[in-house]
Amino acid sequence: MKFRYAMVCSSNQNRSMEAHSLLKKQGFDVSSYGTGAHVKLPGPSLREPNVYEFGTPYKHMLDDLRRKDPELYKRNGILPMLKRNSSVKLAPQRWQDNAADGTFNIVFTFEEKVFDMVIEDLHNRDQVLLKSVLVINLEVKDNHEEAAIGARLALDLCEQIEAAESWEESIDDILASFENKHRRKLLYSISFY
Repeated sequence: MKFRYAMVCSSNQNRSMEAHSLLKKQGFDVSSYGTGAHVKLPGPSLREPNVYEFGTPYKHMLDDLRRKDPELYKRNGILPMLKRNSSVKLAPQRWQDNAADGTFNIVFTFEEKVFDMVIEDLHNRDQVLLKSVLVINLEVKDNHEEAAIGARLALDLCEQIEAAESWEESIDDILASFENKHRRKLLYSISFY
């Protein structure tokens, strides 16, 4: 593969991890992140989410929720999701703290708010290398079914980008073709490191 990819959602749990898992299996150089202040997982009610710090191992969250209410978290898909996540990497990571991970060529976000945060963060970084980075927002609802669909769409788009002679020259055509094929509107921006 020619490029390094980053998948970014708010908590680095569902959408970004589903895409990370799929792309990793297909041999892509991929990482994933969240942009939130904390990692939030559904709790027994909307007012009682489970909140963890970024860097808390997925296995720790899995064990914690198994202790609290194994039936609830199995039924709502959180336990299988955490199990998948722990097989991909150790813990959720925060996008704003990823400078040590090096640069990425392509960054996917899965909601507009996250896209805006990634763009803002890139603009605030020291632009030492002046290396271009393509940031694409593919809007995906935060549920397990939509995350699986979003991951397949991200994979399709990554394969098209990889196949291009130069993404910088053909990105408008690639994205237009993708939007027509999948009936999905994309946002994108080219920033610099």
